[in-house]
Amino acid sequence: MLSFKNNKKPFMAKFKLSTFAMLVVLLLLAMSALPNLYPNQSWLYISAAPHSKMQTPPSTNTLVTFLNEQGLNVAQAYESQATINVLLNEPTKSAQAQAAIKAQYANTQTKIVERATSPSWLQSFGLSPIKLGLDLNGGVLFVLDVDLDKAIDEQLVSAYQQAKSIIIKQKAHGVKALQTQTGFVINALPNAGDKLTPVIKELQSRFANLAVVTNNNGTVKTAQFSYSEQGRSAFDKEVMSQTLTTLRSRIEELGITEAVTQRQGKQRIRIELPGVQDPTEAKRIIGATASLGFYQLKAVGGQTFNLQTGGTIKLDPVPIFTGEHINNAHAGRDDWSKPLVQLSLDSQGGDAMSAFSKANIGKPMATVYSEYSQNAKGEVVKKSEVINVANIAQHLSSRFSITNMQSPQAAADLALLLRAGSLSAPVTIVHEQTIGPSLGSENISNGLAALMLGMGITLAFMAMWYRRLGLIANVALILNLTSLVGLMSLLPGVVLTLPGIAGLVLTIGMAVDTNVIIFERIKEERRKGRAPYQAIEQGYKQAFSTIFDANITTMITALILYGIGYGPVKGFAITLALGLVTSMFTGVYVSKVLSQSLYLKLGKKSGVSTDA
Repeated sequence: MLSFKNNKKPFMAKFKLSTFAMLVVLLLLAMSALPNLYPNQSWLYISAAPHSKMQTPPSTNTLVTFLNEQGLNVAQAYESQATINVLLNEPTKSAQAQAAIKAQYANTQTKIVERATSPSWLQSFGLSPIKLGLDLNGGVLFVLDVDLDKAIDEQLVSAYQQAKSIIIKQKAHGVKALQTQTGFVINALPNAGDKLTPVIKELQSRFANLAVVTNNNGTVKTAQFSYSEQGRSAFDKEVMSQTLTTLRSRIEELGITEAVTQRQGKQRIRIELPGVQDPTEAKRIIGATASLGFYQLKAVGGQTFNLQTGGTIKLDPVPIFTGEHINNAHAGRDDWSKPLVQLSLDSQGGDAMSAFSKANIGKPMATVYSEYSQNAKGEVVKKSEVINVANIAQHLSSRFSITNMQSPQAAADLALLLRAGSLSAPVTIVHEQTIGPSLGSENISNGLAALMLGMGITLAFMAMWYRRLGLIANVALILNLTSLVGLMSLLPGVVLTLPGIAGLVLTIGMAVDTNVIIFERIKEERRKGRAPYQAIEQGYKQAFSTIFDANITTMITALILYGIGYGPVKGFAITLALGLVTSMFTGVYVSKVLSQSLYLKLGKKSGVSTDA
C-alpha cells in the first residue's frame, strides 16, 4: 500500500536557515558599503617645521585671513596641539593652499591629510570608503627605470676590490687581480697556484651568483670571474625585488597608504600615488639612490674616496657594515645644536660595530655617502664621498650617531632613506604624470552618471518585460550592486578606478543576463504545464550549469588580466572578478529565495496548496 509523507516542515526549516544566512551576508555587505556615502575630506595640517626657530605656527586667525585673501576660502579652522587644522570650501585646492603657505611662512610645514566623515559607529568597526585610484582621486604617476647594467657593473667592481683585499688578507704572494671588460681575472704564478683556491672560495662565498672559469696554461694559473646568463638573471631578479621593497618602504615613510607599486616589464617599476597633490617631496625621496657604508681607513693600499670637505682618503674596500643593517634612523641635534643622525643597528650590524670598535678604540672610522646621478652626457654615474671621519672614543654597540651633517634637511632626508633602505641599483624617473583632483572628481561624476543611466534603463526593461519576476530581478540587481561596493570596501588592496566603474556597469549587464536565462527557463517549465513552484525550482536548477560555465570562463579572463595587467587594467579585472562573485550570489541564490518567498506568499493568499 502506497503512502505519502508531507515534507513541508523540513523544507521550511532549511528554507528559513538559508534565508537567515543570506540576510546576514547582505546586511554585512550593506553595512560595509555605507561609508561610501560619506567621502573623505582633505584637511591641511600646519605646524612649525622641526628644528626651526619658530616654536609655533602663525595664529589661526592670521592663517585664515591669509588664505581668504588668496581666494582660498576656508570652511573650517581650529588649533589642536600646536597644529592648525584647516578645511577649504574647495578641498581640491589644498595643494595650491599648501604652496601658498610654504611661500609665505618658510618656517612651517604643511601636510594634506585625508579625514573620514562617516559616523563614529561605522569607524569603530574599521569600515571606510572604497580606495580610489589615480584617475578618480587625482595624484601622481611615476614610471621608474632600474639600471640593471649599471648595477651589475658596480657589483663586479665591488667583487674586484674585495678580491684584492682578500689577497692581501690571506698574504697570497704571487697572486694578483686584474680588471677586464667583462669582469676581472686573478692570476697566480706557478709557485703560488695553491694559494688561488682559498681566494676563489672566499670570494664566491660573498658573491653567490658570480661564475668562475679556471685555466692553467703551464706558466700562469688564471681564474676568470664574470656573470653567466643564469647568474645575471638571478642577480636581476634580486635587484628588482629589493628595489620594489625599498620603494614601498619609502612611500610608507612619506605617509602615503594607498600607493600602488608594481613591476612593469623587465626593468621598470610603476608607482601610483592617489591623493598626492604635491609630488615634489615624493619625487625627491622616491628617486633618491643614496646609500651609506662605514669603512676602516687604510694606510697602505685600499680604495680612494673623495672627502666632502675636499681631498682624498684611502679606505678598505670592504665595509664594516652598510645601510642594510640599519633598523632605525632619526634626525636630531648634538650639544652644539648641529644636525646629526642617530642610528640603531640590527643584531648583525651591532655585532660588527661592537667587534670593530672594541679592537680599534682611538682609531678613525669613515662614513661614506653614495648616490647615483646623471652627468652632462646623460650617463648614470656613482658619486661616493666621505661625509664623516671620526675617532672611535669608546666601545660602541648598536646605537651611535653620525655628526657634522650639512643641514637639518639633509639630516632628515638621510634618516628617512636609511629607515626605508637604500637602492642597490640606480633608478631614473622616465615618466611622470600628475592628475588634478578636479579631473578625478569629473571622472567620478561621469562614471557614476553612466552607471546610473545603465542601471535605470535595465531596471525599467526588466520591470516591463517580466512583470513580477522582473521586480524580483530588480531587487536582486540593487542588492548585487550594494554587495559589490561593500565587498570592494571590505577587501584590503582593492582600488576603484575609472575602468573599474566600467566593470560595475558590466556587472549589471551580467547580473541581468543571469536573471534572463533563469526566467526564460521558468517560462519553458510553465509552458510544459508545471505548477508555479515546480517551474521556479526547475528553472533555477536547469539554468545553473549554463550560468556557472559562463561565469567561470569570464573569471579566467579576469584573473589573466589581473596577473599581467597593471594600473587601470588591473582595476577593471578586480571589479570584474568580484562582480562575478556577487552576481552569482544575488542573481542565483538571493533571487531564488525571493521568487520562492513570493510564490509561497501568493499561494497562501489564494488558498492554493504549495505542496510539490
